Amino acid sequence: MTDVFTKHTTFTLERRYPAPPAKVFAAWSDPAAKAAWFATPGGEHSLDFRVGGQEVNAARGLVFTAEYHDIVPGERIVYSGTMRSPAGIITTISVTTIELESDGDGTHLVLTEQGTFLDGHEDPSWRVQGTGDWLDQLGAHVAG
Repeated sequence: MTDVFTKHTTFTLERRYPAPPAKVFAAWSDPAAKAAWFATPGGEHSLDFRVGGQEVNAARGLVFTAEYHDIVPGERIVYSGTMRSPAGIITTISVTTIELESDGDGTHLVLTEQGTFLDGHEDPSWRVQGTGDWLDQLGAHVAG
């Protein structure tokens, strides 16, 4: 018998980047640019950035798959995603909203994620840390 349970969480992360919203959006929507800051070195990454399109980021046996549901160029991105373990078990299911606003000569980014964490395979604090890390990588990418 397995231990079956769910944990739900919502978190919001904010960043300010020294680049206009169009540049931050381009770093998210262009496959090569997105791979530069989001993909794990040595892993596999693909991006079909359109409503109904998918993104796959696979490394160290973990596979993140997202489907894009809403895209407003330069302003908003909404996607749902699943994370699978090396054994193929779905560990999390989430809905993420990215909001971009002009902030002087830069961009204020607000990311809100609503997650369902299944059977203790992933802890919400790990997701908050990992998401924050790749938002920092996005910042370094658009600043460079």
